[in-house]
Amino acid sequence: MSTRHTPGAHLCSLTSRLPKTGETIHGHKFFIGFGGKGANQCVQAARLGAKASIVCKVGKDSFGNDYIENLKQNHISTEFTYQTRDAATGTASIIVNDEGENIIVIVAGANLLLNTEDLQKAASVISRARVMICQLEISPATSLEALTMAHSSGVTTLFNPAPAVADLDPQFYALSSVFCCNESEAEILTGLAVSNPTEAGKAALLLLERGCQVVVITLGASGCVTLSQTEPVPKHIPTEAVKAVDTTGAGDSFVGALAFYLAYYPNLPMEEMLKRSNFIAAVSVQATGTQSSYPYKKDLPPALF
Repeated sequence: MSTRHTPGAHLCSLTSRLPKTGETIHGHKFFIGFGGKGANQCVQAARLGAKASIVCKVGKDSFGNDYIENLKQNHISTEFTYQTRDAATGTASIIVNDEGENIIVIVAGANLLLNTEDLQKAASVISRARVMICQLEISPATSLEALTMAHSSGVTTLFNPAPAVADLDPQFYALSSVFCCNESEAEILTGLAVSNPTEAGKAALLLLERGCQVVVITLGASGCVTLSQTEPVPKHIPTEAVKAVDTTGAGDSFVGALAFYLAYYPNLPMEEMLKRSNFIAAVSVQATGTQSSYPYKKDLPPALF
């Protein structure tokens, strides 16, 4: 299984309130975590037991070195994790107040330098994968090229259009075996309001008409909605209620879990894959941090495997 792109360092400061312009305030905690959608999804899939490889680019800096070490510790192949001197490793500077509200500045850095040449070097791992995940935290042209390579080799493609753009190239839909987005991304892509399962079903129908094989719209605590070319009637798959501690990265946990099931349990009904992915994402919101909250196979009920 191969996932693509977007490692990044998360520089998190916890404060009682968010600072005003020009103001310096004291925070009460600082930590550096690992993030980036593609890397998060890859880590969750690997923790469930997937053999995973990531194609990405980091800076030749301490964050980049640390990130490569983090991937290795998660048993992810870093053969195609490139390091460049031309840009810094991607970072997200995050300030969170006591109410859980945040302000975030993302600098994509080296992620945007992943290019055609890098993909060609990784062609063997892309074409041999059972599943490839792509997102939009690298340049859309590079993401599209990776999907094209995978699709032409008969690889199942899982596309997560995040962060979403209103004018997404139509080819992204045609190249997606599974097109998986959250409610706010669905709103941007379709122009429709998506605040409940019924509205999500309407948006999913519109996305399906653009040529994806399967559409999944995640709805946080409300689970997800899915439909496909073979079953074009929207189906709502609820998730159990849990006490959420930190929802950061839950969507990536879901995508990583779904990729795992697509790769290793391809004969499971899609509805069952989504139920299990919902369950795993719900486990992740019950612990703090992003990747640090992702469960391992050994911590989960055996019935999921």
